[in-house]
Amino acid sequence: MSRTSRSPSAQGPVTLAMVARRAGVSPQTVSNALNSPDLLRPETLERVRRAVDEMGYRPSRAAQALRTRSSKLIGYGIQPAPRGATAPVMDRFLHALSQAADTAGYRILLFASPPGEPALDGYEELLGRHEVDGFVLSGTARRDPRQAWLAQRGVPFVGFGRMWSGRPIGDWVDVDGASGTDAAVEHLVGLGHRRIAFLGWPRGSGVGDDRAEGWQRAMRRHGLATRGRRAHSVDDIGAAHDAVKPLLEAGATAVVTASDTLAMGCYDAVRERGAAPGRDVAVIGFDDSPTTALVSPALSSVDQPLEAIGRECLRLLLARMADPAAPPERVLLKPSLILRDSVPDTEHAEHAGPAPDGPVAR
Repeated sequence: MSRTSRSPSAQGPVTLAMVARRAGVSPQTVSNALNSPDLLRPETLERVRRAVDEMGYRPSRAAQALRTRSSKLIGYGIQPAPRGATAPVMDRFLHALSQAADTAGYRILLFASPPGEPALDGYEELLGRHEVDGFVLSGTARRDPRQAWLAQRGVPFVGFGRMWSGRPIGDWVDVDGASGTDAAVEHLVGLGHRRIAFLGWPRGSGVGDDRAEGWQRAMRRHGLATRGRRAHSVDDIGAAHDAVKPLLEAGATAVVTASDTLAMGCYDAVRERGAAPGRDVAVIGFDDSPTTALVSPALSSVDQPLEAIGRECLRLLLARMADPAAPPERVLLKPSLILRDSVPDTEHAEHAGPAPDGPVAR
């Protein structure tokens, strides 16, 4: 049977028993080939190794830890921050994860992951050298190959972020971004704002679409129009400045953004019009990066519970190592709205009579 005649993804993870059937030997012989190859005759060893390679089988890290000493290392692929980004969210997450791992007696092993779509090279290299007990994934996206690839090889992993599409695989911890932007709109409505715009990332980003959904949901709940109130930008201050200008020209009195970087671009565009962020246009970011308290006016932002995320990621990964056959566990955590000077805590009075959106529900 050729390599392409079998589809592991369609049949679930490749198991030791499946390799044994492929090679025409017992499961114990496959185990010996992987752990004590000197016990086998050369021709038997070669047949088993060929079956292992053809099927892409990787022994379970958790099972190996029971037979051999665990490395106490957890792999994490780190990507370079995009140029122009001001929100080191992943730095904060990595610190929280490292603290949780240290408490549990583990260390985080960093390896370089190229920018752009997730790649498998670093994961395959570490597994080939048997240097880690499992992986923590971040930057999960649509068409992300890592979860299925690791699951097929019986490698424990947990994601900081949902899969967003395709067949649900593995354990994950994520932030309910929609509840964060919903809370931002709710607060602005309570201050009297009717024309609340949203500046997000280009459509197709799971995280970005989730945050946009919360804004849209809250706007509809209060009977406020969303047409012409939404713009998209890559996570760059200059691009955000250009993207938000039509929203300001259309009379937006408040802007909820998908990141603090986008909020900084909004600040620039508001000032370019001779207005002042906070005083004339309320602005709310997302991520509560260190820059939020340093800019003027201090930026209101949605804060992700990164310490809790780090602890939960480590907990789920250790549980998966201990019981590879347990049902997947998914944890969705709520963020919190941190209010600062970019959203004055006073009722906002819109000018020139009733807004075209109609009355605000109070």
